[in-house]
Amino acid sequence: MKLTVCAVGRLKSGPERDLLEKYRRRITWALNIVEIEERRRLIAAELKRRECALLEQAVPTGCVRVIMDERGKSLTSREFADKLGNWRDQARDVAFMIGGPGGLDSELRQSADATISFGAATWPHQLARAMLVEQIYRAQEILAGHPYHRD
Repeated sequence: MKLTVCAVGRLKSGPERDLLEKYRRRITWALNIVEIEERRRLIAAELKRRECALLEQAVPTGCVRVIMDERGKSLTSREFADKLGNWRDQARDVAFMIGGPGGLDSELRQSADATISFGAATWPHQLARAMLVEQIYRAQEILAGHPYHRD
């Protein structure tokens, strides 16, 4: 299983990048992080559409497309691991998409195979990226049978 995290914006040096890299180094699955950015100054609605088009282009063909959005389904770490485990067992690659500060276009949300939320709160997109990579690491450990303190 190959995993791709496609995210709007560049993660600069700082605590969010440090946290992301801490967990990224621990993941044994193939993990690619693709950062996209629209540099033109556009009105908000057009910027959101353009960012979503760039996200679509960054997603590998044929993979499970997962949107990270506050309107999605909130999963426990065990449920998240089970989802990843099912996709792994089906030999499916997975791409997670994280929008920018303006969120994601409704067309992209509707075309996704799954929409996952980190809860009802709105998280900075830079922090959501680090949280996602941490959850991927946690899922890997749960699926490998390592003791999970919540069981």
